[in-house]
Amino acid sequence: MASVNRVYSALKDLVNKDQRGFVTPAVFNNFAQVAQMNLFNKMFSDGALNKRLRQGQIDAGRDKSRVKQTNEDLSYFSKRGTISLTSGVGAKPTDLARVISIFTTDATAKNLELIYDEEKLEYILRSTLSAPTTTYPIAMVGDSIYVYPVSIASVYMRYYKLPQGLVPSTGARTTSSPRFGYTVVAGKEVYDATNSVDFELPEHYFAELVVETAKLIGVNLRDTDVYAYAKQETQQQ
Repeated sequence: MASVNRVYSALKDLVNKDQRGFVTPAVFNNFAQVAQMNLFNKMFSDGALNKRLRQGQIDAGRDKSRVKQTNEDLSYFSKRGTISLTSGVGAKPTDLARVISIFTTDATAKNLELIYDEEKLEYILRSTLSAPTTTYPIAMVGDSIYVYPVSIASVYMRYYKLPQGLVPSTGARTTSSPRFGYTVVAGKEVYDATNSVDFELPEHYFAELVVETAKLIGVNLRDTDVYAYAKQETQQQ
């Protein structure tokens, strides 16, 4: 996954290189999670574009496929959780980004039709032909998860979780946001892995994280600067 130390170091070096100012750790930490979230959201818009490319038969095949690459990146954030229901109502997971599917917890594991339109939900509930049953249940995704029929006690939800952070020393997931931790040595901020949190995005988003963070801070870096730096860093490792 993308190292917060490398991203911050690259951004700081590029800013200082052309005397565009100085990015402090505090300023960087304010925007690190926002930059990661922006790139995470971009995966979904890229996914829609990539599917159109495939439909137009202009998407490369196999490992070069843009559809495959986007789906592979998103799969890292795919998660399954159990939602307990009270009278058909359950709380959304705290780390929910987007719902993929909801299905029953019994042996049949029936998929629930997902509804986001309250008007459509009312129409279905009042219908004598399409009213939900235990065989054909439905779920309304709103401020909570509403499952019908209300006799269902729990469901599984497959969803994309919000991107958070990783512990640099172990790679374990943490609910903390990416941050550059440091200790002050001789008046300078020196990277400290013990109080840092790496990005959860894959390493190949390194250059994009540098660019996106720079944009948020208000620094107008040239892409050629960033990608040249990223290439140099990769070669040195």
